[in-house]
Amino acid sequence: MADDKRAGGGGEKLSATGRFALTGRILAVNILPLLIMGGGLFYLDSYRTQLINERFKLARIEAQITAEALAGARRERQEALLVQIGKEQRMRLRMFDAEGRLTADSFALAEPSFRFNDINDDDWQQRFSRWLDRTVDTIVSAEAVQDYDEPEAQEADAWPELARARELGLSQVRLYDWSDGTPVITAAVPVGLQGATLLTVRNAVDITESVRAARTTLFVAMLLVMAASALLSLFLARTIVTPLRLLARAAVRVRQGRDREVEVPRLPQRSDEIGLLARAVSDMTGALRQRIDAVDSFAADVAHEIKNPLASLRSAVDTLPRVEDPALRAELIQIAAHDVRRIDRLVTEIAAASRVDAEISRAKLERVDLADLFENIIRSREDRGMNGGRRIELDAARGGTNRVMGVPTQLERVAENLIDNAVSFSPPEGVVRVSIRQAGRHIITEVCDEGPGIAPERREDVFRRFHSDRPEGESFGNHSGLGLAIGRAIAEAHDGALTAEGRRDGEEGACLRLTLPAAP
Repeated sequence: MADDKRAGGGGEKLSATGRFALTGRILAVNILPLLIMGGGLFYLDSYRTQLINERFKLARIEAQITAEALAGARRERQEALLVQIGKEQRMRLRMFDAEGRLTADSFALAEPSFRFNDINDDDWQQRFSRWLDRTVDTIVSAEAVQDYDEPEAQEADAWPELARARELGLSQVRLYDWSDGTPVITAAVPVGLQGATLLTVRNAVDITESVRAARTTLFVAMLLVMAASALLSLFLARTIVTPLRLLARAAVRVRQGRDREVEVPRLPQRSDEIGLLARAVSDMTGALRQRIDAVDSFAADVAHEIKNPLASLRSAVDTLPRVEDPALRAELIQIAAHDVRRIDRLVTEIAAASRVDAEISRAKLERVDLADLFENIIRSREDRGMNGGRRIELDAARGGTNRVMGVPTQLERVAENLIDNAVSFSPPEGVVRVSIRQAGRHIITEVCDEGPGIAPERREDVFRRFHSDRPEGESFGNHSGLGLAIGRAIAEAHDGALTAEGRRDGEEGACLRLTLPAAP
């Protein structure tokens, strides 16, 4: 009793501990995706870089197209183009001659198409956005970008990209950073063949605004959703843990076995997985009790079946010393030997029946071709002369179309039992027909004999343990009555079925049908 108390207390302790573990897991599972979503804050930095790279390409192309339009045009036309393109594209365009002197500036020729932001006028949201930008840049170790400053001398050599474009004769693009954190993209490109160059400047505030808006919205939403998720997780943990603790207590009482009538709560009001679990545990408990009752019944049946040959054996052994007639003594010895063989057969079959479920649960399922299996068994029986003059015909398609997933040794035992049963009931020179075919997702095997058949009301009786209804003339005790019972147990363990039916052709005889799921 002390052991039971310790076990019960441990179970309660485990359930209490499991509550906190489960709550923590629920919180982790619900909050982790939000944290991953928070990683989008850093992904947006990568997205910003991609946008800037695209603007680099666009700035180079715009500068080249503008340079081609300006090349060869008169000065008045060039100035008009600078103003028009600057307004349309919100850029500042400057022309420099071959000596590097500024010859035209779109901002000087007309009203500036954009103005740089003064950070002193920013509100708290913009300041928070800049702080968030700096934080993300620090975490991702973003490469530092040079600040944008207008050079005092309006000459080409004051711009590194212009100097390089003049030197190489190729377009150059460069990234700067304005004081408010927005990118400034400049592009320098040669114009014509006289050494003139063009410089375009664009403050790509739209990139920063879109990234900041998305980042700020995502950050605020993540905080709000994380708080709501934490509250919902705690509520969810409560709705899960409470019924689980009820189930745990009931399971402890069932394990202790003190009260056979322990009711495992089925939680009919719960239609979710917890309710399914409660009903599954309740059904499992009922099945366990049925299995215990079946074991008790099986033990009683075994005791009864073994008691009969033991009584006969004891009678023969007790009588033997008092009998002097040699013929009668030989008969008694023969009876005793027969009873010993019968007990040995019973013990062997009983052991096999009790191990079926355990062996199948431990074994690894393999692909088994039933056509090959039955063909090998039939050939083996013929070689050993076990058919007593009966002929066994096999009708099955070849080419691996009759494969099932199962334990080969167990399926071989079923096949041997079915054929042995059919041979024993078929008359001498009779024919046992074995047909194997596929029907949808199942493989159906029928073993038919030419015996007296089985009455419809007795077809389930043949699968009862120790039921033996042998043909006339067969000696008593040569069969244990467990063969078909074992066969059905093996079939059901393979998610199949074993049934007894009459012959479909209307002839006298019986058919045993084995149905198994086809291998995928």
